[in-house]
Amino acid sequence: MFDKYKILDAIDTHGYFQIDAAQINEFREARLMTKFDHKANLPELFSKHNLAILPITRGSYIISRFDAYKEIEPINSQVTKVAFPEYLESINYESITSESIALNCAYISNILSNFLEDDDLLPTVNGRMKSGCFSYFIKAKDTSVKVDVTNAQIEIDGGYEGRKKLALIEAKNFIPDDFIIRQLYYPYRSWIDKVSKKVATVFMIYSNGKFSLYEYDFANINDYNSLFLIKKENYGIDIEKITLDDINNILLQVKVIQEPELPFPQADNFERVINLCELLLKSELTKDEITYKYAFDPRQTNYYTDAGRYLSLIEKYKKDGQIIFSLTLKGMEIVKSKYKARQLGFVKSIIEHEVFNETLKTYLKCQKMPSKDEIVDTMKRLKLYRVNSRSTYERRASTVYSWVNWILNLCKIN
Repeated sequence: MFDKYKILDAIDTHGYFQIDAAQINEFREARLMTKFDHKANLPELFSKHNLAILPITRGSYIISRFDAYKEIEPINSQVTKVAFPEYLESINYESITSESIALNCAYISNILSNFLEDDDLLPTVNGRMKSGCFSYFIKAKDTSVKVDVTNAQIEIDGGYEGRKKLALIEAKNFIPDDFIIRQLYYPYRSWIDKVSKKVATVFMIYSNGKFSLYEYDFANINDYNSLFLIKKENYGIDIEKITLDDINNILLQVKVIQEPELPFPQADNFERVINLCELLLKSELTKDEITYKYAFDPRQTNYYTDAGRYLSLIEKYKKDGQIIFSLTLKGMEIVKSKYKARQLGFVKSIIEHEVFNETLKTYLKCQKMPSKDEIVDTMKRLKLYRVNSRSTYERRASTVYSWVNWILNLCKIN
């Protein structure tokens, strides 16, 4: 497609290239070729040339070197505990398998009203709709490009209106590193002139019993890149408190296992290991499905599936020439558990491995985390599988440091 229409030449000359669905459909279905919600989803050609694609009508798009994505900042604050109505039988907050169920639970438990500081929220808009007509400017390499939009298709996962605000929410049930600003900006522009009250744009992530909410605003209504963060908070429904005594009890009872002949983990974000297990609970997945659907790049897919295998939570096998990943019985049992049992199950899986066990014990004894150098010394003494060079030890030590911190942060619940 890029060769036929000389797209890169057009971008170099004019700053952008417009293309319609009919042209894209010559090669592959346009719907599949234009939906890149996260940088990791971008085709290699786009990544190589720092390109992004945005809709301008229902069937046409603009391609340029757009600054189109926003990185997601981690939320290090405590998890605020909220209650759930006991009389409800038709929805189970302990088994959230989709964005729509996550939104329903967040609404029912008053997470949304608490976060948005509006007690009278009611669900009002959602689903696919036309964007209406508007124009905006977006950064494109060393310049900015004016984009005119006429009734492009937008989708709102959840819209909730109260006395103060109309909140438009983009929801995910996996943990991405970033998101395309269009998912917030186009709905925002579509509704800002239709209501008199403030339009709040919210990005919500649900994973492992935790709702992470981010409220954004735009400093300049006509500037796609003027997005800025207002606030961010974590919430959990009926989360049972985990204490240091709980962690200590596991340390006292756990039996350290022999180190497996598998790559030592290089996956610093343990929440993403858990999230991968949650996704595999629904169905087994190929390597490509994990990479494409859940905003991993191929390297991350390897790192996080290897981490799950190291902990005996995930198994890997070949079927019809494809690499398939699924949960082990142990992984399935842990992921299906209630919140506290699930977290402690993951803790046990981690500290069955000696380097994590010793690092956690050192922290609890000294009341401070060992340095990376001290962790490297412990790893060298334990002679890990196929870890040899100093740089490799240091990268793996970062995972040890992060996973032990994840264990300790379990005790931070309001």
